[in-house]
Amino acid sequence: MKKLTFSLTLLASVPGILAAAAPAARADILARDLDPGVSPGVDFFNYANGGWLKRNPIPASESSWGIGDLVEEELRTRLRRINEDAVAHPTAAPETRKVGDFWVTAMDEARCDRLGLAPLQPELDRLDRAHTLAEVMDVAFAWRPLSVRGFFSVSVGQDDKKSDEMAVFISQGGLSLPERDFYFNPEPGVVRIRQAFVEHCTRLLVLTGRPEAEARKAAEAVMAFETELAQASRKMEDLRDPWKNYHRMSPGEVSAQLTPGLDWKARLGSLGLQASSVVVGQPEYLKALEPILARTPVPVLKDYLRLGLVMTYADFMSKSFQEEYFRFNGQVLSGQQQPRERWKRVLDVQGACMGMVLGKVFAQAYFPEATKQRYLTLVEAIRQAYRERIQRLDWMSPETKAKALVKLDRMDRKVGYPDKWKDYSALVVNRESYCGNVMNAMRWRFQDMVSKYGKPVDRTEWNMTPQTYNAYYEPANNEIVLPAAIFMVPGVPDAELDDALVYGYVGASTIGHEITHGFDDQGRQYDAQGNLNDWWTPEDAARFKARAEVMVKQFNAYEPIPGLHINGQASLGENIADLGGLLLGLDAFKKTEQYRKGEKIAGLTPLQRYFLGYSLGWLYQQREEELRSRLLSDVHAPAKWRVLGPMSNMPEFYEAFGVKAGQPLWRPEAERVHIW
Repeated sequence: MKKLTFSLTLLASVPGILAAAAPAARADILARDLDPGVSPGVDFFNYANGGWLKRNPIPASESSWGIGDLVEEELRTRLRRINEDAVAHPTAAPETRKVGDFWVTAMDEARCDRLGLAPLQPELDRLDRAHTLAEVMDVAFAWRPLSVRGFFSVSVGQDDKKSDEMAVFISQGGLSLPERDFYFNPEPGVVRIRQAFVEHCTRLLVLTGRPEAEARKAAEAVMAFETELAQASRKMEDLRDPWKNYHRMSPGEVSAQLTPGLDWKARLGSLGLQASSVVVGQPEYLKALEPILARTPVPVLKDYLRLGLVMTYADFMSKSFQEEYFRFNGQVLSGQQQPRERWKRVLDVQGACMGMVLGKVFAQAYFPEATKQRYLTLVEAIRQAYRERIQRLDWMSPETKAKALVKLDRMDRKVGYPDKWKDYSALVVNRESYCGNVMNAMRWRFQDMVSKYGKPVDRTEWNMTPQTYNAYYEPANNEIVLPAAIFMVPGVPDAELDDALVYGYVGASTIGHEITHGFDDQGRQYDAQGNLNDWWTPEDAARFKARAEVMVKQFNAYEPIPGLHINGQASLGENIADLGGLLLGLDAFKKTEQYRKGEKIAGLTPLQRYFLGYSLGWLYQQREEELRSRLLSDVHAPAKWRVLGPMSNMPEFYEAFGVKAGQPLWRPEAERVHIW
């Protein structure tokens, strides 16, 4: 996935998309954000964005701040208007009434305070009735539809090796902290997070009625239990190999070989899944889980589940629970100084609960058909650039090239919004409880997922809403999905967006990036039909891996926080996609009239504007707490290095800004990445 910022109405035609210069009366969007006191060859990120970053400190309610946050602000204003319109018209269609009911109930903070723990009490009573390990597991499976983390993950999705079939997946899971290395990394800031997590668990248990001393002892025991789960879990980088994380077994085999104490056929049946086979992601985790469960006292397991339930729903309950949720998740993990306004938080939750209902209204109001067609045209321009790049590769054999071209040609593209909208008629929304509505939405989502098992795959379905500020490549469908919101740029008239900016800002950072994901270290292992299939010759695969290893080494060397490096292996796919997107966008841009003319705008050449346009999408700064959390849990490198890393491999970048040998961004030819 790739989170970026773009305009809804940038494109007019390809290859000449809006070549007009910005009006003289208005400051050029690229030139005004420069920091001329920084040398491009020393720190291009701050050269390109430093002016804006100095003028725009991170607000107290945010963990990071950049142009994307301004897009989010604009999105929230529009979505709030949709909600308020729904409230003002209570006799509207059923889905609109659900929007209004969700909004009114979520915004009623006084009601949340009166209800206190009541929305969770039936589930807590269920847990209190459990006295054996088997009964604890009954609760864990009963809470799977509520999205409560519990020992492992069970899900339904397209089979990696048979993409036209749905499969049941059983994977490692159950950790409260964002990723396993939070439990072990010795960096002082991470140590403080572990200490704060125990305090967080203690306070949550106190809020549920436990005496403080007892709550602290229970929190420490839960932390010790989760540390054992983390020890048995695969590292983030080891989860990137789809072959090593695919093990098809029957439920009986899983029980006999991995977890003799768990009858998986019966347990899956309790979830409505009559599966003859399952895909186990990490067998060694399940094998280690059973002895961990056996030696852990039942009261500790119950506290683990109790905390999981409360952590999941604390932000939708009374003020005391919300404050504790923010204290750890907002302040400790992300560095926020104060919560966002309630209405903004509600919109974020509503998007997760019933996003496509809002998305249908949003798309109709803000993404006209003409704009959709313009972006479809740009996709084809970038696809053609990739086609030409594959054909002239000197390290890939004709056999593999032919199959790569077939995959590229068959890659689907979804732009703006779905052709078919999801049916939310079974979702129950009322005005009784905010927390209850979220719980209902989680149950609905789980049942929607489970209902797909045994049915034909619906390849028209979207995994993001139109108002989502993101994009993705789906290997099982061999498709790129570009929601309407990803093209937004706030407060900038279309006339100011010349070709160079557009090709860097849209063509490279989103379209080229997502297409390249089909050929990164993971995506390349799926064929044109979306199946996990080794379609490369052994020699070509070895050459790809050798070239990718150069990029791993490059990013491993970056150290954003003393003692914490970027994980070059875990972030490899995103780093390959960033470089690929820049290369493809530039190839396509070179065909435009603006590039051929070479005329300057605001003192910047077309080539300079292209690279600055790409950098505009990474106009971000973040607090150290947020940066630390991302380094340990995110497969994306931090924004700054997503600019510096790929550009330092491109001779055109050196040419555009006069980067010389000996400067920090200069990389000797032997150390540059050459893949696509």
